[in-house]
Amino acid sequence: MSKETFIVNIIHRPELSPEYAAKVNGRGKSEDEGKEQLHDESLDIFLLQQRLAHENGLKTTIQITYASLFNDEIIEIAKHDHEVYGDEIALSLLGLPCDEFKAKYKTKDFCIWMFSKEDKMAIIDDCFSLFYQKFGFYPQSTGSYYLDAFTINYIKEKYPSVVCAIATCWEEGPKAYHTCNNSWYTFMDGGPWAPWIPSKFNTHCPATSIEDDSGIVAIPHLSRDLIACYDGNGSNFGTHPQNVLRGLIYKDGELPYLFNLIDQYRNLAKYNNGNAYNMMFVGPGWLNKAGRWEAPYELLVKSYSDGMAYYGKLKKEGKCIDMTMAEYAKYYRDHHEYTEPECALWKDIVYGSQKQYFWYCDPYLRCCLDFNQGGAMIDLRPYVAKLEWETGIGTDHVYDASYPYLIQANYRAGYFTHYAGAGTIKSLKVSYGAEEVDLALVRTKASYSKEGQDTVITTDPCDIKFSDFTLTLQSKFTFKRGTGEIVIERNILNDIGKRKVTFDEYLTGAFGTTEYQSDMTRLKMYIENDKEREQIDFAYKCRILDLPNTKVVGVEIPDVETIVEMTGDNDIGEFEEGHAFSPSYRISLKKTLSKGGMKTCLKLKKDI
Repeated sequence: MSKETFIVNIIHRPELSPEYAAKVNGRGKSEDEGKEQLHDESLDIFLLQQRLAHENGLKTTIQITYASLFNDEIIEIAKHDHEVYGDEIALSLLGLPCDEFKAKYKTKDFCIWMFSKEDKMAIIDDCFSLFYQKFGFYPQSTGSYYLDAFTINYIKEKYPSVVCAIATCWEEGPKAYHTCNNSWYTFMDGGPWAPWIPSKFNTHCPATSIEDDSGIVAIPHLSRDLIACYDGNGSNFGTHPQNVLRGLIYKDGELPYLFNLIDQYRNLAKYNNGNAYNMMFVGPGWLNKAGRWEAPYELLVKSYSDGMAYYGKLKKEGKCIDMTMAEYAKYYRDHHEYTEPECALWKDIVYGSQKQYFWYCDPYLRCCLDFNQGGAMIDLRPYVAKLEWETGIGTDHVYDASYPYLIQANYRAGYFTHYAGAGTIKSLKVSYGAEEVDLALVRTKASYSKEGQDTVITTDPCDIKFSDFTLTLQSKFTFKRGTGEIVIERNILNDIGKRKVTFDEYLTGAFGTTEYQSDMTRLKMYIENDKEREQIDFAYKCRILDLPNTKVVGVEIPDVETIVEMTGDNDIGEFEEGHAFSPSYRISLKKTLSKGGMKTCLKLKKDI
C-alpha cells in the first residue's frame, strides 16, 4: 500500500444573518437592535474561527454567503486572508436569507435545491455575478446542504471555474426530520459519506466515466460517525465540535469522542489505497454567544479551539495535510479512478459495543453490512439506475432529495420486526430439520482485504447452535469492481458428519425514501432455470413460486428503474410476493449440504 495520506478541509462561512441565532439574540430587542447585535456577533465569531485556524497553521476555505457579499468588511477580510494565509475564497449557496434577498425574491425559502428551475438559475447568476463584482474572479468552489444535478450542471456550464462543491449532508432524511419536531423538510439520505465525483444525472451517484462526469468533485457537508449517525440522529455525531456538544458526548468540558472520530477517518486510509479525508465546516451561528444546548459560549469556543489544535498537532507531526477545497479537488482527481470504490470498516466509538459496519460505495451501488447481525445487509442503494430525480418547486420531489433504497433496515424494520411482517434485509437462514436460525441473530466481526481490484470482507467464524450439534460458519463478501455484483460465499468450517443443513440465501426488499411504501403493483417477479421461466405481476397475493436448479431469480422495480437478481449455487430458487400489511418482496436460493459451502451473486442492473 502507498503511504497513508490524511487530508482535511477547514471551511468557514461568514454568515451575517444566521436565522437560528437571530431567534436567540433578538429576544426582547427591537428588530434593528437585534440585527445589529447579530451582525457584530457573527463577524466576531468568524474572525475568531479564522484566527484559531491560522494560529494552528491551517489554511481555510472561506465560503462567502450572499448576505456577506453586501458587507465590505467581510470582503476585505477574505482578500487579506487569501493573500496572507493562502485561504481560498469560495461562494456558498447557504446563507441566502437577508434583507436584500427577501426583498428581491419575495420568499421565505432559502434552500437552493427547493426552488423552481427558473429561480435556481436566477439566484445562481445573482450570487456568482455579485461575487465577481466584489472579487474580480469567479469562485473555484461552492456548496450547500444539497446540490441537485440540475444545479450542479448549470453551475458547471455557466461558471466552469468551479471544480469543487459541498453537495450533500450524509443521511439527513426522516431521522433528521423527526428530531426537528417534524418541521425540517430536507430529506437527503442515500448519498456518499466521503468525496466523490457526481454523475450528471443524479448528485448522489458517483460518476461511471468521463461522459457521466458532472465536472466537479463533491464533498459531504459534514464528516459523520458511520454507525451512530445511521442508527440515530446524525446531527449529534460529526467532526463538527458543536454537534458533539449537542449530542452531550463530552464530560467536564473535554471531548475525547471528537478526536476518536477524527482518528476513525484517518483509519479509513487502510481501506482506500492509502487516502483518507475529513472536513470541518462550522458557521458562526453554532458558536452563539448566548450559548447553545445548555453549553455556555466558553465551552463552545473551547470545543472549536480544541478541534483546531488537534488538526494542527497532526499537521505538525506529518500526519495531516490541510488543503483548500479547490486544492483537494485536484488531489482527488489525481488519486481516484471512476470505478474505484470508497470503503469504510467502521467500529462503534460511542457506546463500546464492539459493533462493526462495513460501508461500500461505487458508481453502481451503495450498501452496508452489519456484523452485529452476522454480516446482514441493512442498506442498499441502486446507483446503477442513475435516477434522474429532480427536486424543487415544480417537480415531483419538492423537498425529498433522497436516493431511494432497496434495503433500509431502520426505515423498513430489518430482521427484528412484528410477527406479521417482514423487514428489508439480506441475510442467510440455516435450517436443520424443524430448527431454523437466521444469521442476523449471530454476532461476529470482519476483516478487509483485496483480491486484485475487488474488495473482500471476511467474517470471523461464528457458531450456529442446534439441539444436537454446532455448525461453524464463515461468510465472505466479494465486491466485484465495476459490475454492480456482490459475490457471497457461506462456508462450513467444521465436521458435522452426515447431518444435512439447508442454506437459504435470501433478500427481502422494497423501495422508497421514507418509512412508507409506495404502490408495488408495477413490480414484476420472475424465476427461471434451463427449462422454464415463471413471472408474475406483483398484486399483494402472497404467491410463492419455486424452481429446481434455478438459473436466476429476480425482481423488476420500474419505480426506481432497477432490476435485482440472484444467481449461484442452489437446489431450488424461490420468490415470494408480499402482502399489503407488510409490503415487500422476497427472493432466495436454497441448497442442502453437509460440508463445503454455497456461493451466490447479488447483481443490480438498470431497468431500461
